[in-house]
Amino acid sequence: MKITRIHHVAYRCKDAKETVEWYVKYLNMDFVLAIAEDQVPSTGAPDPYMHVFLDAGMGNVLAFFELPSQAPMGRDENTPAWVQHLAMEVGSMDELLAAKARLEADGIEVIGPTNHTIFKSIYFFDPNGHRLELAVNTATPEMRQKLDAVKWDMLNEWSETRKAPKHAAWMHENPRADQH
Repeated sequence: MKITRIHHVAYRCKDAKETVEWYVKYLNMDFVLAIAEDQVPSTGAPDPYMHVFLDAGMGNVLAFFELPSQAPMGRDENTPAWVQHLAMEVGSMDELLAAKARLEADGIEVIGPTNHTIFKSIYFFDPNGHRLELAVNTATPEMRQKLDAVKWDMLNEWSETRKAPKHAAWMHENPRADQH
């Protein structure tokens, strides 16, 4: 067996309609499907929900559940807010900067662009508190080859030492150089 693609990724949301409208407005996603049930199909548990699906491009689907009978949403308090995020690719730096301007025009705080050497990205939160990243690739074939050549060495060293290996330190020389 080989995975062919991600069918969908699902997150919880506070308000399904607000979430769909936000992703359509700010990320230009198409709303493709809504499913609502009073029972969870996989478990049979009585738990009414609205399940909405958005087109994230190239067959990728981002989905959300609104669960009105559950306790309010929280997050993993033992994990820093910057760790758990969904990164989505855009086609150009102009698109990235236009998205940043659109978000900031409506008072949404945006970090970046941050220069990751092989891509540049911006970070922000959706209305549910999920951290999102928009990225534009900037890697050359040579960069990708250099990273591919050291990935197993880096992973093995990390596994033994739990200290950041320096095989690809060239990537992080000045990450906030392009920040606006």
